[in-house]
Amino acid sequence: MARRSLPLLKHLLSPPSPSTTPTLRRSVTYMPRPGDGEPRPVTLIPGDGIGPLVTNAVEQVMEAMHAPVYFEKYEVHGDMMRVPSEVMESIKKNKVCLKGGLTTPMGGGVSSLNLQLRKELDLYASLVNCFNLQGLPTRHQNVDIVVIRENTEGEYAGLEHEVVPGVVESLKVITKFCSERIAKYAFEYAYLNNRKKVTAVHKANIMKLADGLFLESCREVATKYPGIKYNEIIVDNCCMQLVSKPEQFDVMVTPNLYGNLVANTAAGIAGGSGVMPGGNVGADHAIFEQGASAGNVGNEKLLEQKTANPVAVLLSSAMMLRHLQFPSFADRLETAVKQVISEGRYRTKDLGGSSTTQEVVDAVIGALD
Repeated sequence: MARRSLPLLKHLLSPPSPSTTPTLRRSVTYMPRPGDGEPRPVTLIPGDGIGPLVTNAVEQVMEAMHAPVYFEKYEVHGDMMRVPSEVMESIKKNKVCLKGGLTTPMGGGVSSLNLQLRKELDLYASLVNCFNLQGLPTRHQNVDIVVIRENTEGEYAGLEHEVVPGVVESLKVITKFCSERIAKYAFEYAYLNNRKKVTAVHKANIMKLADGLFLESCREVATKYPGIKYNEIIVDNCCMQLVSKPEQFDVMVTPNLYGNLVANTAAGIAGGSGVMPGGNVGADHAIFEQGASAGNVGNEKLLEQKTANPVAVLLSSAMMLRHLQFPSFADRLETAVKQVISEGRYRTKDLGGSSTTQEVVDAVIGALD
């Protein structure tokens, strides 16, 4: 019996041949919390204009992927006086929302519902990722800019009053707390995403106290991240540099108004608002939506012809999936969208094509397989 087992022992004790060597695995694996893989409820606000068209594109793609999310849909429109209480309760319960564009009335007594959502939920960081998509021709290459914008104060504080007839005073509010908070978010984002540089955008040469406080806060936070390069740029020079040499920028951190202008400029350079994802995030809640201003929200022609570009909202929903800790679904969706753009057969008019929204959606669903 001992003789019979000797060849077996030699075989078991001999090192495996290279062809049979198993792939090395990590000794420590990610341990999900109980319920991490459970389907998650997401509040859905289709919004105005093309909003329902592009958010429906997300619904179709999520269903095709069998993504572990389901939507609680609410009708909200920009001309409402306030966001309905049941919608706020849904977002607070679910902690995540996907939103189409909401029109903001010009002048008058109706305030922006977008601002109401950001303030009430304390969504202090707006993030817009502007990058080149392979196959989409643009004037500049190697653009990959993340604009992180303080979302709750500055000119958007909404503190305005008429001093005397014909004279209106609008107050810009900058606080140490909010400036430090957004700076920490920007540097933490850069650190976690292997980014090399953070640029603070300001106008401290004129607004010495307000933007000076913002810069002071950024400089203090920068000292805690020695591995990340930090620099500063005046906002008007920033705009010129963006349109002439955008590849020099990596992560940008800005006060509220500048961030809106910079993000939309960067989006235009990298392919337009129709392809740029974004989101607004706070400590407890997040709302994902088209990254650059939805200037085409009320475009009746796009709505009638059903030719709105769904790419930005689809990529924003991929950001949402990653936020919900479903990275494989996020990667799958992003890969499918980028494949459709790269192939170039299905593109809406803003990208030089003639496809309808549904044709782009069908192509993305086809690319999922």
